[in-house]
Amino acid sequence: MAVLLAGCAVTAPTPAASTSTPAAPTATATPSPTDTPVETPPADAAPPPVQPVGDPVVIASGLDAPWSILRLPTGATLISERDTALVRELLPDGSLRDAGTVAEVEPNGEGGLLGLAFLPGDDGSSGWVYAYFSAASDNRIVRMPLTGSAGGLGFGAGEPVLTGIPLAGNHNGGRIGFGPDGMLYATAGDAGIPGNAQNLDSLGGKILRMTPTGEVPADNPFDTLVFSYGHRNPQGIAWDSHGQLWASEFGQNTWDELNRIDAGGNYGWPEVEGIGGGGGGFIDPVQQWATDEASPSGLAIVDDTLFMASLRGARLWRILPSTGTVDPWFTDSFGRLRDVVSGPGGTLWFVSNNTDGRGSPAPGDDRLYQVEVAP
Repeated sequence: MAVLLAGCAVTAPTPAASTSTPAAPTATATPSPTDTPVETPPADAAPPPVQPVGDPVVIASGLDAPWSILRLPTGATLISERDTALVRELLPDGSLRDAGTVAEVEPNGEGGLLGLAFLPGDDGSSGWVYAYFSAASDNRIVRMPLTGSAGGLGFGAGEPVLTGIPLAGNHNGGRIGFGPDGMLYATAGDAGIPGNAQNLDSLGGKILRMTPTGEVPADNPFDTLVFSYGHRNPQGIAWDSHGQLWASEFGQNTWDELNRIDAGGNYGWPEVEGIGGGGGGFIDPVQQWATDEASPSGLAIVDDTLFMASLRGARLWRILPSTGTVDPWFTDSFGRLRDVVSGPGGTLWFVSNNTDGRGSPAPGDDRLYQVEVAP
């Protein structure tokens, strides 16, 4: 079940125009931690929340274990495939072409080609595509100059941004994104060694923050790349309209989490899984789910409405932190969901992940979907 902080009301979702839209979850109140308030912006500053409207439509099919959707400022879209190490370009007719293969990727278990991010060029160039991936002995981040134009995009030779992130067959993290401060953020899992998460000398079990070339920003809390710690396997990051960072995180056997990330914050793993009451200096999640209802990966924010893709839960969660509203959409309609991003023209895009070895793929899987969102 989904569990909210005490004092948060649960509002049933307005049914989407789909027979597969589920009912709202039952919530159980828990003690509200004193050290992790969720600030509600003034009413005149808060955009109205949005929700899916109508049925999702298929934009593209035939993807192989897709992991990250990257929408470029030009309107082009790139999608990473974990096990093939390919970056696929979406064409206007819904077909896909190979934009390029990321060198040195060695897929293994949950590792492979994972997150993508983009940085516009400041010298008249087309900019850089960043990739987080599993190599032979570590997880690493590289950046590659983007070449070509829409319909014929490609990459130049990659250059390292960060190496040495702990590697394992699972718990590799892998999501990357540029924040409103211009810094690159990356989620790093504990690589199957829980002690990594509390060890500030390890990059594992952390959310990392770096300059676009991998250097330590002067205002990082520990004078290292570590921005927050005590994470098990975070795989989603997004920023709201106030610049606040949010992250989704896989739990172990009991609770998956949505966390409000503060610089220098300790989120408890492995000492605490889920809401622990705020003791021990640990920051409690704003939201928690039973692992069979979530196993969260990608996270998107549209008009300060959070949307979280769920793998084992096979649904898209909608969360309004300011009111405590939580509701599931499209439960069991499309299988495992890996990533979700804001789409063009008041839409949301999400990608299924049924071909990753843990799902039950249907003919044509995996697919990229689009659904309209509106107040």
